[in-house]
Amino acid sequence: MFTRRVSRDLASGRSVLSAVAGLVMAALLVAAVAAGNLVWSGEPYPSADPDAVAQRLKARSDEVYDGFALPGKYAAAPGRVDTGACYYRGLRSIAHIDEARRDVRSFGLDWSVPDVPEATARTAQQRIRKQLVRKGWKLTREGDRTGATFRELGFRFENPTDGDQVDVRWNDATTTLFISLYAPCGQVPDAFADHDWPAADWHPKRRSAGL
Repeated sequence: MFTRRVSRDLASGRSVLSAVAGLVMAALLVAAVAAGNLVWSGEPYPSADPDAVAQRLKARSDEVYDGFALPGKYAAAPGRVDTGACYYRGLRSIAHIDEARRDVRSFGLDWSVPDVPEATARTAQQRIRKQLVRKGWKLTREGDRTGATFRELGFRFENPTDGDQVDVRWNDATTTLFISLYAPCGQVPDAFADHDWPAADWHPKRRSAGL
């Protein structure tokens, strides 16, 4: 009787070990598949709501334009949020070299202020630099350059929280302040169409002549 009990206990123990081993193997298989997908496809792009991104870039354009504190005679031209190409990640990118993904876009808003003298442009840029630094943005490019026949002023800052960027430039050839705002790549809804996108238009707020 004792022998039979021991045999039953051993059989029961082997069953438990087999079940545990099966669960471990299943977990390892799932982990291996997940790791394989990550290596093949790379880190997934975050989801992006195009309208929300457009509103964010337009709001930041308003902040930059207001922060310039330009005299009223220097008026910004309207701009529009456009989308840019984003590419496959991971090993899959090798199979799709230079092939943009249809479901992933970056976003950019360009606008400008023409006929701005250098001293005015320099002062406006200094105001925005200080404003961005106070908000915790990080300088990623210094664009001041002087040559025998040209002079350029500019910089680029990036928001470490969401990856948005603000790029400000001026040159003596055009005497124009060029402003670009960027948002990083995000996966957009299937129904999104940037050619029919009312939220994309940005119109600068009017400034009073006394500012």
